[in-house]
Amino acid sequence: MIRQRLTSLFFPRQCVLCQKVLPEGQTDLCQSCRRDTDPYPKTKYKISFVAGWTSMWYYNGKVRHSILLYKFYNRRSYGSIYGRLLAEKLLREPLCDYDILTWVPVSRRRNYFRGYDQVELIALAAGQKLETPAMATLRKVRHTRPQSRLSDISQRKANVLGAFAVIDPAAVAGKRILLLDDIITTGSTISECARVLLTAGAKEVHCAAVAALNKEKRR
Repeated sequence: MIRQRLTSLFFPRQCVLCQKVLPEGQTDLCQSCRRDTDPYPKTKYKISFVAGWTSMWYYNGKVRHSILLYKFYNRRSYGSIYGRLLAEKLLREPLCDYDILTWVPVSRRRNYFRGYDQVELIALAAGQKLETPAMATLRKVRHTRPQSRLSDISQRKANVLGAFAVIDPAAVAGKRILLLDDIITTGSTISECARVLLTAGAKEVHCAAVAALNKEKRR
């Protein structure tokens, strides 16, 4: 009890989106962020090789700022929060029946310099909430330029082409896969991951992400 009080005193819980200290009894999101952050709607926007996909939020404003803190400023604790919240959305609004829960991996180089694979942390927390252990199915075999630095969709597709490989084709053969990612912008990365999984024999691939760019802004 004393330890918990000291932890709360020196490391108070903050809203993952606005970083305000949370009042007693609130977790993950403050009331205003829960109320005012628009959920990503059901979309008919198609992504090649992906049977269906969903996202929690639009990638803008406070959501964008939060994810940038997570990825580039060592806010690794955000991963478990994103994972829990994404799992809650998937429980409320099931995307598909799936056999395997997995994630889009980062390269060994990026993992080394960042210190963690940000989507793996999301997937592990989501899997715990969904009672489906997350399983690594892909590895990144080629370090690529950050997709955020490429504005043209053709450049993004070329950047990730051949960058991923299936770890164990026998493990994904005939399986329905739910692939998690942090951000979907053009969809080039999850499309390439889905293509590789399908080529290895997966039955179908669906995707869920923490945030996605508004489709009107896609290029």
